[in-house]
Amino acid sequence: MAEEEKVKKIAKLRTILEKRLQETEIELEGLRALLEFTDSVLLEVGFKRAEIPKAAPPVSPQATAKREEAIPIRTVTGELLANLYIEGKYVRIVPDEKRDFNINTPPFSSFFVEGVLIKMQNKDREAATKGEVPPDKVFLYDIALEGDLIREITIRNVTPERVQDIKSAIRWTLEKMYEKTRSSA
Repeated sequence: MAEEEKVKKIAKLRTILEKRLQETEIELEGLRALLEFTDSVLLEVGFKRAEIPKAAPPVSPQATAKREEAIPIRTVTGELLANLYIEGKYVRIVPDEKRDFNINTPPFSSFFVEGVLIKMQNKDREAATKGEVPPDKVFLYDIALEGDLIREITIRNVTPERVQDIKSAIRWTLEKMYEKTRSSA
């Protein structure tokens, strides 16, 4: 009789687990739909995709070196991932020409764009609506793409305090992206 009760309890537990699994799958589908929706909204309002302008005059490396401070972004093993250029309140991040960083490779959008750039931009926009920051001093960014490949990230109205945060975040992001592309190759 004890064995029969055990089997009944296990069968009941199995039924509960099956029901919970179905509920979880439905919840997961809903979460995926919500994520897709938030991604599309972010693309419309904050995450600007842009192609490299064809009409932009070429800038010689000598001219760039004279007015911008170049900071190499490297892996822990010393491989160059990108260069970060700083000129006043203007920052440019240019991936190394040997690297093809795809905008869809995690954690670029989820961490760097949403967790760093959009948060900084939203904070400044909120401060601007309160009159704490002039509207023309609000943090802005633009991502220049060639197809899905990141060619340059331009950030305007960067405070000196934020430069270090951006540098740390992009180094971590690009290193994770590099690891993912290396392991999948």
